[in-house]
Amino acid sequence: MGAGDYYKILKLKRDATDEEVKKAYKRLAMKWHPDKNLEDPLRKEEFEAKFKQVSEAYDVLSDPKKRQTYDFYGHYPLHSQRFSKENGDGNMNEDGVVESSLPCTLVELYNGCKKKFKVSRTVPDEFGELKPVEEILKIDIKPGWKKGTKITFPGKGNQEPGGAPADLIFVLDERPHAVFKRDGNDLVVVQKMLLLDALIGKTLNLTTLDGRDLTIHVADIVKPGYELVIPNEGMPISKEPGKKGNLRIKFDVMFPSRLTTQQKCDLRRILSDADY
Repeated sequence: MGAGDYYKILKLKRDATDEEVKKAYKRLAMKWHPDKNLEDPLRKEEFEAKFKQVSEAYDVLSDPKKRQTYDFYGHYPLHSQRFSKENGDGNMNEDGVVESSLPCTLVELYNGCKKKFKVSRTVPDEFGELKPVEEILKIDIKPGWKKGTKITFPGKGNQEPGGAPADLIFVLDERPHAVFKRDGNDLVVVQKMLLLDALIGKTLNLTTLDGRDLTIHVADIVKPGYELVIPNEGMPISKEPGKKGNLRIKFDVMFPSRLTTQQKCDLRRILSDADY
């Protein structure tokens, strides 16, 4: 996660005081705590992801040493710097290769994007003393890349005196989307629908991840477990240019909370003649 992201998550300026950090965390933690979302279970993952981001940001910015290190290393992911070897943080293998998380939104993974990172690493100078060196790295995210995809920069990690520079690896991570959820090459969306519409049909309007307006006619009766599949409206398949997965629409049918006696009679009369 880039350095500016933690400040953005807590809606703070970079010169925010400790008290401002604490207040921002309390406000956002209350807003996004999973226990606050009891009425809409479909947003459970969104609340959990937001709360995790807020907590992670506070964990770093509330600790003077972590914050100082975080600010110094710019957009380099905090938990994968070589300096963290001393305090047990980090993600470095036995070969000294540094792996860093690269969070991307689902929109970025659908459309592809370019990212820049300002990284700082330590290298020996002509006297063998370690010194920090900053560099801008560019990553070209291809449409359809999946969580776990690795992008390697050979020799762009830290270097000890007398040794070869380590590799730097970014491991792609996917941030939750408010509407769509990825399932392999497919996109899944849960659509709320009134019982009436589930029986007589409805026209849905969705905005795709590339900004198109998609009109979908639901003509079939929506039964429990029914799933509407729209071919070629899922995620791009990176190894097969021009091809996409499917869009799968699941339905959350909303039943009326109560019915009058007359309404029950009318329903019994209408539905008693239906084909089952």
